[in-house]
Amino acid sequence: MSDIHWHRYPKVAQSTMAKTWLEIQFNLGLALNTVEAYGRALEDFHSFCGQISIEPNLAKREHIAAYIRDLMTRPNPRCSKVDVLESNDGLSNATIQQRLTAVRLYYDFLMEEGLREQNPVGRGRYTPGKGFGGERGRGLIPRFHKMPWIPNDAEWNRILEATRVESLRNRLMLVFSYDAALRREELCSLKTGDIDPSSRLLHIRAETTKSRRGRVVPYSVQTDDLYRAYLVHRRNLSHSRGPLFLSESPRNLGQPISIWTWSKVIQGISKRSELDQFSTHTPRHLCLTDLARANWDIHEIATFAGHRSIQTTLLYIHLSGRELALKLEQGMAAIHSWRIQQLSEVLV
Repeated sequence: MSDIHWHRYPKVAQSTMAKTWLEIQFNLGLALNTVEAYGRALEDFHSFCGQISIEPNLAKREHIAAYIRDLMTRPNPRCSKVDVLESNDGLSNATIQQRLTAVRLYYDFLMEEGLREQNPVGRGRYTPGKGFGGERGRGLIPRFHKMPWIPNDAEWNRILEATRVESLRNRLMLVFSYDAALRREELCSLKTGDIDPSSRLLHIRAETTKSRRGRVVPYSVQTDDLYRAYLVHRRNLSHSRGPLFLSESPRNLGQPISIWTWSKVIQGISKRSELDQFSTHTPRHLCLTDLARANWDIHEIATFAGHRSIQTTLLYIHLSGRELALKLEQGMAAIHSWRIQQLSEVLV
């Protein structure tokens, strides 16, 4: 397991309690992405506290309110990609929720250590006009559930054209990310032993998943052809079994690639295709939506995706308004025919 990247959170590293809390999350086995998110959130909060000259461990509700205001109004570096709360300012609702969750959990820790009597961050369901909650325990801001961006056929073709110039490894990674609906960490953590080419099955290990649930998913014949071609190329980098996707850069030749390397690859594809919304998660969203279009049962899609709850699956599946209109038209046509048949039987 990788270590915590303390150089990314210098203020957290300098705070004894904040550093201890993040180390606890790491040692408890939380996914590295979650630890990273907590570290970024706590670092951001400590930076804000420094700006208003308040010790983070002593912050009160008015300081939390000021922090939320800052999150909602600061310039958004990705304003073209996200829905924002105020015009072109403010971080996305999901980012704000994530930051507040980390800060709330940190104050829970301080309370458990006897360093605070109350948690200044609200929790639970948002109720308009019920701010900091007190005994009601409400969240501080409403939670929005934004629909994921799904490329249409023309946009998907632009993505594929932009991918043609990528290496064999990167093309296979994109194919796997769609064909098996893999998350970024699941994809980058694949090992040669996780793949059964005789049955065309991928074994997703529990420790690499967000839900900590392993699963086995199939992949297509076309993906298998690309996979076998990559194995021939991979032998030029390493003859040993282990991580499937290896670095081809002179500096890290033959070493396992990181999730950050894959993110940079996707950023390059996004830029060349001129589709800013395209991300490492887009192929997964598209795959699950395509399974819904193919009339898979919601529970089957949830199993394929590795979701604990079908409610999560429902957030991923994104049918367009045109597709829903077509389903409605077909459904109404069937009902109309049934009504006409009834009338003809009675009146004719």
